[in-house]
Amino acid sequence: MAAGRLTVVATPIGNLDDISPRAIEALRGVDVIACEDTRHTGRLLAHVGIRGPKLVSVRDANEARMAHEIVKLLRDGKNVALVSDAGTPAVSDPGYKVVAAATGALVEVTTVPGPSAALAALTISGLPTARFVFEGFMPRKGGERTRRLAALATERRTIILYEAPHRLLVTLADLETACSGERVVAVARELTKLHEEVWRGQLKHAVAAVGEPRGEYVIVLGGALPTEPPDDDEIVDALVAHQAAGEDRKSAVAAVAGELGVPRRRVYALSVSSREHDEQT
Repeated sequence: MAAGRLTVVATPIGNLDDISPRAIEALRGVDVIACEDTRHTGRLLAHVGIRGPKLVSVRDANEARMAHEIVKLLRDGKNVALVSDAGTPAVSDPGYKVVAAATGALVEVTTVPGPSAALAALTISGLPTARFVFEGFMPRKGGERTRRLAALATERRTIILYEAPHRLLVTLADLETACSGERVVAVARELTKLHEEVWRGQLKHAVAAVGEPRGEYVIVLGGALPTEPPDDDEIVDALVAHQAAGEDRKSAVAAVAGELGVPRRRVYALSVSSREHDEQT
């Protein structure tokens, strides 16, 4: 018997009408749907008129065990869809272990892309989108949280964080302490839902502006600015790193100019002089 296929399906982050026709088709066509909460997914299926697929629960607590069970189903020829309660599976939600087990078993894995709270918040934040990092949920306490905050303080790319309402104000205050109150931030709440809100401003004003937290939040934090202008050696080193990663000169120049906050013409001139020097030597 031919093995089945695992399909990773993104589902709405709030508004159920955001589900795509391809997602509906994929969910209707499988034998089993692996989801976090069968009741939650059951309501989504009822909304789009799907009946039939068996629902199995895959949560943080049981994902390792269920990954093996799902691989057995796939090897038996069953087609399985993987969903989370909201958004894209495996992004700060269960799913990674299931996908890793399936790919490790050489089972076909495909995707039906769609909603993602992280990308939705990034695109409406007003902050740079060319280069960004996704940090998910911050560690709640201890040395791990301290180290993560210290790393964010010097991160020059735009940063995306998730946070629960009861920890939001503490996290915003900790970010202000670690990163300085001048950093620009966007705090998005209840994206795609009736009470969607986005506040934009500086970290030093965020706690007072957000008020009493309600709902789920995405924090989009502007990257750190260089403390002092980079010298020519720093720029050349950055160019070398980008080109070693496979970027052509034009792409590397644009990326380095954005990262280091220097004029593109200066970076280009250094790329030319550096190349000429290499050719001569």
